Amino acid sequence: MVFIDNEGVTDPHLNLALEEYALRHFDANTDYLLFYINEPSIIIGRNQNTLEEINQDYITEKGIHVVRRISGGGAVYHDLGNLNFSFITNHDNASMHNFKKFTAPVIEVLKNFGVEAELIGRNDILIDGKKVSGTAQFTTGKRMFSHGTLLLSTDLNEVAKALQVKMSKIQSKGHKSVRSRVANISDFLEEPLTIEAFRSLILEGLYANDKNFKTYEFTAADREGIAKLKAEKYDDWNWNYGRSPKFNIQRTKRFPIGEIDLRIFVEKGHIAEFTVFGDFFGKNAVEELSVILIGLPYEETAIKNALKDIDLTEYFGAIDTNEFLAMIYGNDDIDSEVSE
Repeated sequence: MVFIDNEGVTDPHLNLALEEYALRHFDANTDYLLFYINEPSIIIGRNQNTLEEINQDYITEKGIHVVRRISGGGAVYHDLGNLNFSFITNHDNASMHNFKKFTAPVIEVLKNFGVEAELIGRNDILIDGKKVSGTAQFTTGKRMFSHGTLLLSTDLNEVAKALQVKMSKIQSKGHKSVRSRVANISDFLEEPLTIEAFRSLILEGLYANDKNFKTYEFTAADREGIAKLKAEKYDDWNWNYGRSPKFNIQRTKRFPIGEIDLRIFVEKGHIAEFTVFGDFFGKNAVEELSVILIGLPYEETAIKNALKDIDLTEYFGAIDTNEFLAMIYGNDDIDSEVSE
């Protein structure tokens, strides 16, 4: 097995691009091991609706990255106290969904630290009943990776805040995350470890019986290809948000000018239908707003820009643009209902 040194990069967009590029382009006759540590970020599963998993206001305020990965499973929080590992191998049916095969070496190293870790359920590593690692897999049919997290000293308060969904009144077919009781591995260690020291010890343990340990040497073509994949996919809103499954939103709020009832249908991340009902009085037909908004990305800045020069009082009476924007794309502190 050859080790891929990500050279200390903590940008999750670049690290996920590196992982996919290695899977698809590195030597198919070689097994690889990749470690990476990410800045604060939420990593969304391939089949999830991003908005159902995150506290958008909080991550915007804190500058937390949101990146979709190509493997399935639930949303996870990464920060500089979390070590991510990825085993890249040839695909075989016996290895796919065999999380024990890839977690066993990690568990063995943890036990050498005096930590009684074990694989519980399908793909979680637990210590004393608390989850310290989750894993997932992806296959191209020829190559596959099994990757996972190791929570050493993650800020668990940030986990709760970043994943505390504020826009939950959505009906979609995205795979919702199941929250587990989590803990840090550092809670079970006799002596504290930095994430760098932890990474080195895990690496040494995994390669203890391998006399042919090598580190991969990146070519200029590799660096160019990884950067291109990052720019075209992992930096792209359409991948991270727009790829979410189609979903419906119904949001109702009573204002002094009357009740407004919004029905929004989002497909491929873009507003496909936008209908306004209510008992308000306006001069202009609200169908004009639908024409403005349909086709836009369901994204706060895009919607705000589209409405910035629109006088909404012409449609509803005395209503503030920010109040209307909060109905379209805001938290659940208004009367919201899941549409049928």
